[in-house]
Amino acid sequence: MDLDLGELNAFLSVARAGGFRDAARATGASASGLSEAVRRLEARLGVRLLNRTTRSVAPTEAGARLIERLGPALGEVEAALDVVNVFRDRPAGTLKLNVPVVAARLVLPAIIPGFLAAYPEIQLEVIAEDELVDLLAAGCDAGIRYDERLAQDMIAVPIGPRIQRFATGASADYLARHGMPRHPRDLLDHACIRARFPSGRLTTWEFERDGEAIAIEVSGPLIVNVGSAIDLMLDAAAAGTGIVSLFEDWLRPSFNSGALVPVLEDWWESFSGPFLYYPGRRLVPAPLRAFIDYVKAHPQ
Repeated sequence: MDLDLGELNAFLSVARAGGFRDAARATGASASGLSEAVRRLEARLGVRLLNRTTRSVAPTEAGARLIERLGPALGEVEAALDVVNVFRDRPAGTLKLNVPVVAARLVLPAIIPGFLAAYPEIQLEVIAEDELVDLLAAGCDAGIRYDERLAQDMIAVPIGPRIQRFATGASADYLARHGMPRHPRDLLDHACIRARFPSGRLTTWEFERDGEAIAIEVSGPLIVNVGSAIDLMLDAAAAGTGIVSLFEDWLRPSFNSGALVPVLEDWWESFSGPFLYYPGRRLVPAPLRAFIDYVKAHPQ
């Protein structure tokens, strides 16, 4: 059976985006062109791949089965074609990264401008989300995660600061009204601004000092999603709503400006920095190899 790679890519783009318009915005193609490509593919295969409604598009069972095999397969095709990149003076192509929001905010800004300046023929696409994804199925070349969330079959390269800390802070007004906590257990009597993971689990506040580790299940009037609403947490804390716990680098500007005051600083927990990770069972595309080499040559 003769198949068109363009039709397969169109189907995969629409299925991932959940609609023809969103897929068109993501790929630069027209929605009508994508619709026609998917229609031709369905006619060629003799089976419906997408259920279409006026509001959304979702894969049929046959479409879902095809997606499971198609993402990795097209990735291998792209990797095979990428072999010719070694014959170019400079690597070219697209590099697609899946990263947590905190990495997009705190790690990549110190890396991306220099990398793109060094490799002007590479186009970088960054998808910032906090849910764990299958890189190949999602069409990504690599991702950034912390070591406790790395799969065993992945190759990991240190990226960004190697030691980070969680910090806690509150506004001077809040502390004047409620007092300064002297021990992590004092937080049980305070209003704390909490974050929820995509899994639904609330974050646990952890502290350490002189070999003593304490985990506190705090409570408070405000809960936000991890990553997507961090600025709301900062604004609420600065307005006196309660105590906030985030990466130190995220809170540092608020400390420097006086919007927030450090809380329990001698109890702040340290942890290892993030890693760039990618599958070890496939050829490394030239854009990703260039990014790996750049990260190694420019440690933070």
